[in-house]
Amino acid sequence: MHLFDEDKEKCVKADIISTVEFNSTGELLATGDKGGRVVVFQREQESKSQPHRRGEYNVYSTFQSHEPEFDYLKSLEIEEKINKIRWLPQQNAAYFLLSTNDKTVKLWKISERDKRPEGYNLKDEDGRMRDPATITTLRVPVLRPMDLMVEATPRRIFSNGHTYHINSISVNSDYETYMSTDDLRINLWNLEITNRSFNIVDIKPANMEELTEVITAAEFHPNQCNTFVYSSSKGSIRLCDMRAAALCDNHSKFFEEPEDPNNRSFFSEIISSISDVKFSHSGRYLMTRDYLTVRVWDVNMECKPLETYQVHDYLRGKLCSLYENDCIFDKFECVWNGSDSVIMTGSYNNFFRMFDRNTKRDVTLEASRENSKPRAILKPRKVCVGGKRRKDEISVDSLDFSKKILHTAWHPSENIIAVAATNNLYIFQDKVN
Repeated sequence: MHLFDEDKEKCVKADIISTVEFNSTGELLATGDKGGRVVVFQREQESKSQPHRRGEYNVYSTFQSHEPEFDYLKSLEIEEKINKIRWLPQQNAAYFLLSTNDKTVKLWKISERDKRPEGYNLKDEDGRMRDPATITTLRVPVLRPMDLMVEATPRRIFSNGHTYHINSISVNSDYETYMSTDDLRINLWNLEITNRSFNIVDIKPANMEELTEVITAAEFHPNQCNTFVYSSSKGSIRLCDMRAAALCDNHSKFFEEPEDPNNRSFFSEIISSISDVKFSHSGRYLMTRDYLTVRVWDVNMECKPLETYQVHDYLRGKLCSLYENDCIFDKFECVWNGSDSVIMTGSYNNFFRMFDRNTKRDVTLEASRENSKPRAILKPRKVCVGGKRRKDEISVDSLDFSKKILHTAWHPSENIIAVAATNNLYIFQDKVN
């Protein structure tokens, strides 16, 4: 295993990582932070001398994607924080990614330049315009080699589409459209058209006092361009078909697990809110994450989930203090591995959890500077509740709730994971050497 770790003792708020995403080949990994920056890492190519040591990710490009803005009509500050990054499939030598803050989605092109044109006719070498009277010969421009430069340029800016904060974006499998989702609406955009979008879901009630739920996340089906799902703060998932109607306010499938009356409490509604929903790579399954559990649903079975995994059930008795320190509103993400057999999601104390769907085994691992030197093996961690604590266990009362892993990503085909722990990015890989 190995990792990349930005060595900063004091965590500046702007450096807190807010999203992590591999591209479709896994060669690139992008992170966005609260300061509006995007950092792209590139995987090193395999060398002949050390064929096994492939996989170090190094900084490839860093650019400022969003700046803080001010909405004068509503007297609101718009944060520069990057909420989500989504890569577009690679079509040519350049890479494209979408990044969004609360209001504006941008399409960025990341390309390499290792040649520069020389021999202009109308300009001198410093770029100043020449006097036309002095030009007596025609020069043929030539391309000269130069040091490799990686440039990031904004190609499209999709603004003014949302009244509320954007919480997710998803690229469609037709690679022509994508959707952006806020609390009450989902918009469909064409990647070429920035000045208009189509509203495909609108749950805003006529009277805002009747509002009972908000949209928390949405995603397109991996290979059916007409199908998408969105999750709500009430713990339900709706699957919609854009062929049925232009406005998908009526869902075609509805997934929700009725609550066990024995577990009912003041916090039930808060902890049942779904913070993330993801289609499996095959498109057959859906995974949802709420505050305490991860559930896997079969797209063809709406009545109950196929599998339910307890992420940190030991927090059930701590909901009161988690409510008081606002941790109960944390939004954890969840990810599939490349073969849809293992799922991963984050927890507190810099712990993250993995659940093997075939063996039903699960493991808790920790991403922290103390226990992860490069190429070190991660030791499984255990949390004990009350009673006697074993030597290698950690007590639930000594967990650090300020250290939380909200954002993780899994390489599309290999066992390489990226885990964001506040302002540090850890990259772990399967032990192959």
